[in-house]
Amino acid sequence: MKKDDCIFCKLANGEIPTATLYEDNDFRVILDLGPASKGHALILPKEHYDNLYELDDETASKVLVLAKKMITRMTKALGCDGYNLVQNNGEAAGQTVHHFHLHLIPRYKDDQVGLGWNMGKLTDEDKEEILTKFHETI
Repeated sequence: MKKDDCIFCKLANGEIPTATLYEDNDFRVILDLGPASKGHALILPKEHYDNLYELDDETASKVLVLAKKMITRMTKALGCDGYNLVQNNGEAAGQTVHHFHLHLIPRYKDDQVGLGWNMGKLTDEDKEEILTKFHETI
């Protein structure tokens, strides 16, 4: 269901003009107005979901299939060297708009797009704790 106060619901449903790359009954793919790189796009479901946790399995499956189709076509169109798929859930993870969306970010050699992190080390203690807690959630 669409939320009246959600800007991404309005974008996904054509209430606000966008640079639309693709549209079907479930999704609209638009160019991001604040791109990390040339060709940065967003997959927006037309129904409102705050984040990945709320997506039903069918919609979640369709998102990845659509992402594959889009980056395949966009790689040919842009001549980019690779792609990042970025999806943030919750403010701590960098989510600023609470409507599920998937970033499709073309990567170019030496493009200076900052998506990295400082690699840590998986300790034996952390590994055991995570595995134990994860398996307790079944």
